[in-house]
Amino acid sequence: MAQERWLIVGLGNPGSQYAGNRHNVGFMVADELAARLDGQRGAKFKRDRSRAQVATGVLAGTPVTLAKPQGYMNLSGGPVNALRGFYKITPDHIVAIHDELDLPFGTIRMKTGGGDNGHNGLRSITSALGTRDYHRVRVGIGRPPGRMDPADFVLRDFAPPERAELPLLTDRAADMVEALLARGLAAAQNEYH
Repeated sequence: MAQERWLIVGLGNPGSQYAGNRHNVGFMVADELAARLDGQRGAKFKRDRSRAQVATGVLAGTPVTLAKPQGYMNLSGGPVNALRGFYKITPDHIVAIHDELDLPFGTIRMKTGGGDNGHNGLRSITSALGTRDYHRVRVGIGRPPGRMDPADFVLRDFAPPERAELPLLTDRAADMVEALLARGLAAAQNEYH
């Protein structure tokens, strides 16, 4: 019997003006995962009728569809649900990779289910899927300084010292996703938390 396909979704906003934003770290991790598809040969994202950029292949011995929804963050659920339906993927085989204000920069955590904690992308996905029971890779971006509005903070580019650490951060988050696929949630958490 063939292994079940996983849907791995990097959250962000489309467009070059958002490319370096903290809110787009999910896209950055998805790009790293695409480079690892099919034993490091990599795959390119292509526009899909689901309103997402999509790349398919094998990761950690498992068939996967990587997606970067191309509506804005608060519209991520529609493309995720369309891809879920097309590939007949159950929520326990969906991973959302997103920025997390409540974790210090550089911290990565994985969990299944839970609330959206004010994250519009997660709120949209949960609403579209009708369940919270999907995996989340939470990439810490830290809290805004002073009284800065969190909405402004997430739409700012990473600071220069953070940018220097981003390749290591996205690489580690991609390793965590591969560990989830290869060994399951508990083993991935034990290894990376």
